[in-house]
Amino acid sequence: MNIRLLVASLSLVCITFTSPLLAEDWPQWMGVRRDGVWNETGTLDKFPAEGPKVLWRAKIAGGYAGPAVSQGRVVVTDFVTQGEFTNDPQTRNDLQGTERVLCLDAASGKELWKFEYPTTYKISYPCGPRCTPTIDGKLVYTLGAEGNLCCLELATGKLVWSRELKKDYSVGAPLWGFAGHPLVEGNQLICLVGGKGAVAVSFDKLTGKELWKALDAREPGYAPPTIVTIGGQRQLVIFHSESINGLAIDCGKTLWSVPVAADYGMSIMAPRSSGSLLYAAGIVDKGVMLKFDGNKPSELWRTENKLGIDSVCSTPIIVGETMYGVDREGELTGMKLETGEHLWQSYAATTGARRANSGTAFLVKNGEKFFLFNEKGELVIAKLSPEGYEELSRGKILEPTGDAFGRKVVWSHPAFANKTIIARNDQEIVCVSLAAE
Repeated sequence: MNIRLLVASLSLVCITFTSPLLAEDWPQWMGVRRDGVWNETGTLDKFPAEGPKVLWRAKIAGGYAGPAVSQGRVVVTDFVTQGEFTNDPQTRNDLQGTERVLCLDAASGKELWKFEYPTTYKISYPCGPRCTPTIDGKLVYTLGAEGNLCCLELATGKLVWSRELKKDYSVGAPLWGFAGHPLVEGNQLICLVGGKGAVAVSFDKLTGKELWKALDAREPGYAPPTIVTIGGQRQLVIFHSESINGLAIDCGKTLWSVPVAADYGMSIMAPRSSGSLLYAAGIVDKGVMLKFDGNKPSELWRTENKLGIDSVCSTPIIVGETMYGVDREGELTGMKLETGEHLWQSYAATTGARRANSGTAFLVKNGEKFFLFNEKGELVIAKLSPEGYEELSRGKILEPTGDAFGRKVVWSHPAFANKTIIARNDQEIVCVSLAAE
């Protein structure tokens, strides 16, 4: 062998086997692919005897918005107010305050910059923003509870452009606020808005200029815009208060539509797909499993007679032929995709041993195990299979500070990055090590 070729080959081998794998960031809601899968290795299966190892804590104000992590930075939004409010599901509060975008150093929790603006909340459950920031390269996009859409420089927090969705589209905020996490797709930023012909709106991500708008509904719902591949075609799925719809990504043209009318307009979970199957459901028992032949959907089953999973706060995850998610009253559930049959249910990882209205845990798959961050502020490490739930470890990382139906809760999806979990309540944000020792 030529000596230069041999040296080059050996150098390549050394680089291949000695270079560390790049850690996966968490730049948006539910991770890199918005699927709740965290492809990190070297994570622990059991917490130390002394409990979870806290790396840092930082003060924060109210909000349901989870953090996003990218390029060594943590971005999270909150709402600062001196006013008092009650969490009655059907009552809009009138609350003045300031929405903030905070950027923290991922290693230390030190504040790097802050962007803020005054706003008045006239929504139910008004403690703060709902949408996880979306980081895309040098830019970060945030959507406040009253429809303030902002594009900021990730490095500095400088405002690039902004829109006021209520004003621009002549709509009011949904009862529980703007909650559809913005989606970056190519040169587009796609948002759930509302108003005539504008349930879904695509903006130029660099300028904020409207590119297209689509769909009518009495209420836009709360489900995030979602990209799926069906019949070999990538398309945008919008699940609003009256139907689930497939749109052409480039122009918003409706490809198909199936009626699904969630009670109270509560279409919340992101539609989940696997092969030719697509599932979405809202409360109460208002969902459908679709099977596609090319671009033509047919109904496989609906969420009736105790079939399916109608999540309130979290989005289920599909593994093989099984879906795992939290049903409306806190039942962690294993469900057979083809039939909607419940294979098993458990309250152990969510609310304890009892039902609870809108009981919640956020599921993230990591290798052969799951991390479940529940409404009590506990992180549970478990294995989920068609046979059942197997708990490996559990640790408390945050106190529940929100009010819901007479109990204290944490209803914010955490971020997983750099072998850590970063989670928030209405008082602090915390970074906890998940590195195997």
